[in-house]
Amino acid sequence: MAEQQPSVGRIVHYTSHGTPVREDGSQAFPPQCRAAIVTEVDDAEPYKVGLAVLNPGGMFFHSLASGGCMADFFEAQGGTWHWPERV
Repeated sequence: MAEQQPSVGRIVHYTSHGTPVREDGSQAFPPQCRAAIVTEVDDAEPYKVGLAVLNPGGMFFHSLASGGCMADFFEAQGGTWHWPERV
């Protein structure tokens, strides 16, 4: 699905960072996949976007001005976005 181009208004998935890893390797809250809406697209790097992330406790805004959010279509690491999985 990497051939698709993000555009304003598209729905994507954002992978949260989760809480810091404890000494025993566990996390209070592991990374989670969240729904997000693309709010802006970087003209120079089309897979770098601004997002409005929809969390159960409220919204989180990840703007290009704050560094933007890069795509990760393979590992879905924390702090990245990817296309929704087809089910």
